[in-house]
Amino acid sequence: MDSSFDILSDVLNSLHICGSLLLHESYTAPWAITLPSADRLGTLLKAAPSTRVVAFHLVKQGHIEFRVEGASSSAPLIVEAGEMVICFGGTSHQISQGRRPQQMPVERVLAGHDIPFRCAMGDRSSSLVCLCGVFYLEDTALNPLFSALPPLLHAPISQTKPSRNLVGVADLIAQELDQRAPGSNFMIERLLELLCASAIRTYMDMLEPGQSNWLTSLRDPVVGKALALVHRNPSHSWSVTTLAQAVALSPSRFSARFRSTLGESPMNYVSKWRIHVSCRLLRSPEQSIAEIAAQVGYESLPAFARAFKRHLRMPPGVWRSRQLKG
Repeated sequence: MDSSFDILSDVLNSLHICGSLLLHESYTAPWAITLPSADRLGTLLKAAPSTRVVAFHLVKQGHIEFRVEGASSSAPLIVEAGEMVICFGGTSHQISQGRRPQQMPVERVLAGHDIPFRCAMGDRSSSLVCLCGVFYLEDTALNPLFSALPPLLHAPISQTKPSRNLVGVADLIAQELDQRAPGSNFMIERLLELLCASAIRTYMDMLEPGQSNWLTSLRDPVVGKALALVHRNPSHSWSVTTLAQAVALSPSRFSARFRSTLGESPMNYVSKWRIHVSCRLLRSPEQSIAEIAAQVGYESLPAFARAFKRHLRMPPGVWRSRQLKG
């Protein structure tokens, strides 16, 4: 296995992805359901303040019209059967079908209110079968993978080569929903984690090699190797010179290649990843802030505090107290 897969696994693990299915419904057009922004959705679902709530919609039958709030004048995104859309950008949006649909906020749906356009039990004449849910992602602020994802990911769930794993996961979710065997809820939650990771890998495979993106940089033999070194050992005393030596380039050529690929300097990336790692450690009260600073590669607590405040706009002690209270 090459280093790019190690990095991707490391960063996926740092997101602590989990999933929850909100709706598995059959509707008859016309209909429309509105969903709020990520922040409001997080409050509605009682997610922790540090958790990013990402809505997704997977169409099994029919199609949906996806429209971002405030874009009513533009044509909607059509999501066909065998496709899904993931709202990493967190904007409020509407999913619908048919002309002049009756709108219903998802808050009312989740509260158990009657849904006038829901198909009757056993009715197979529905023009739509859709799975709607959320992915919960932790510590997205400095996560390079999250920053590389599009605000709206429209992914195929098909048998094309990049998405074979994706269609397999989607099929397993459908089977669990149909069978409802003992343990199905546990299985569905784990499969939703795999669905999110598989969708991200599908997006990675769809990117053109020349695009400047963290995901494409993993394939670069120079930048990918440097990233692997940093991720494996963030506390090492990295410098442009030591990283350049490790990839057999001069410091100037390495720095230029890194910046052109990722849009930032090597040492800024190192600093951001160290602070990201420190956030995981700060969630636990077991270690002091000084101990954590040393563990992620800072020789002094003031240097760590300055870097932390530069990236997250608050001292590490304030950040920690907010997380522990939450």
